[in-house]
Amino acid sequence: VCAGMRTVEVEGATGNVHTNYKGKAKAAVQELAGGQDFVYIHIEAPDECGHRAELENKVLSIELIDKEVIGTILEGLKGQDFRIMVLPDHSTPLSVRTHTQDPVPFVIYDSTKAKAGQAVFNEQSASQTGLFVDKGYTLMDKFIFDR
Repeated sequence: VCAGMRTVEVEGATGNVHTNYKGKAKAAVQELAGGQDFVYIHIEAPDECGHRAELENKVLSIELIDKEVIGTILEGLKGQDFRIMVLPDHSTPLSVRTHTQDPVPFVIYDSTKAKAGQAVFNEQSASQTGLFVDKGYTLMDKFIFDR
């Protein structure tokens, strides 16, 4: 609201593993094409699966985010200059079925830069980068200003 953002309704958005992943991605691409310079997509499925200790569905939801959301956005923005940041809002390990304060992995992709960094995106590979953001609110500065 204060940032000029608005909510976009996506048919089939459920907040669980059976949400409309591709619809969310297409809506994001449409918003960007329509002049928005920043879009935030929240996908609740991995978190909800963590609360229910549903290993298979948690893995499936992450795979669908990769394929249906990130893949759709990359294809929809092909040939343009853009940045994407992907991260969970918190950890929800299946072992405890609740939110923890464990560090979360994040990836920032810049279409104007050559590939650098890790080839995989998970907690273990993130911990090996040596990059740690102690205060989460500073991560947006890294995304917006660090080029």
